[in-house]
Amino acid sequence: MSDRLVLKVIPLLYKNKNLLLLQFKYNDKLKAIARSIGCQWSSTNRSWYIYHSRENLQLINNAFNDHAILDFSAIKSIVIKEKKKLVSIKIPEEYTDLLIRRRYSENTIRVYSSLFREFIRYYSKLKPEDITENEIRKYQDYLVKKRKISISTQNQAINAIKFYYEKVLGNEKGDFYIERPIKEKKLPEVISEIELLKILKVTDNLKHKSIIAMLYSSGIRRSELIKLRIKDVDFDKKIIFVRAAKGKKDRTTILADNTALVLKKYLKLFKPNYWLFEGINRKQYSGGSIGMILRKASFKAGLNKIVRPHMLRHSFATHMLEQGVDLRYIQTLLGHGSPKTTQIYTRVTSYSLAKIKSPFDTIFDK
Repeated sequence: MSDRLVLKVIPLLYKNKNLLLLQFKYNDKLKAIARSIGCQWSSTNRSWYIYHSRENLQLINNAFNDHAILDFSAIKSIVIKEKKKLVSIKIPEEYTDLLIRRRYSENTIRVYSSLFREFIRYYSKLKPEDITENEIRKYQDYLVKKRKISISTQNQAINAIKFYYEKVLGNEKGDFYIERPIKEKKLPEVISEIELLKILKVTDNLKHKSIIAMLYSSGIRRSELIKLRIKDVDFDKKIIFVRAAKGKKDRTTILADNTALVLKKYLKLFKPNYWLFEGINRKQYSGGSIGMILRKASFKAGLNKIVRPHMLRHSFATHMLEQGVDLRYIQTLLGHGSPKTTQIYTRVTSYSLAKIKSPFDTIFDK
């Protein structure tokens, strides 16, 4: 029991909303569970949160009880039901087996399994194959109205459910229909070139500096960076081989001259064995550690925002577009399957907007 992490549940009134903050030391499994039950990340409070309700307290207890020591001491008059009746809920073996055979990522398998388990737990008196289309819709209403989950979590829950009925049971898509929420059209968060330089300037550790430079200068994802091997970097051709990226696709991206200089110094000093960036016992570097590096650097640089790894990828694409690089090349470098995905950066860049003249100025010019 002593080896398990402690998870504190703390009530908070924030912007007239009663929330429950989930505080724990960084852990990939706990993070995945938090996301799977509909929690969202608060940069301001540096915690995962969910709406405060007796139902969500029970949900937290059920989801985390086997993985962490739960501390509900900050919650007054809390009543948590016994979990014994819920332990027996298991997802069909063929569900997990098919996810593995189809080579889904470990994170996707974990999230899908958790979300589907919650779904069949909701209808614990029914066999999964007997749950009707109408009952699936009612479950969606429960997720949105009672659980108040985010749009992204709702979509993940739909994907997890559809995977069972379409892939495991072999039902055709036309056999049942699950409505999807309208996607939020959020603009990618980016940082300026000056903010990037500030971050690099305050980062003294050569490995950390190399990681930040690689993320920004090549536009690769954090998950792709930690999978890079030493031999995937070709200094002569100035390219980086990104293998089995999102969608199991290989691609190449650029290696910047200045990144190459820093990287060569890093390789000479740290002497990694196999992975380009190695953690403890020469294993793959932790994705959580990369996030922590950027959080500390952005704070140290005096920025009024917390910079996350994916923001560097967004910034790479936006700045390339501002330099006049063709959108098709940016699409290739980022590994986007559709140009529509890359086109979102045209809504972020201020370069083209700055060149457009307002009719108000045209009047005065005349």
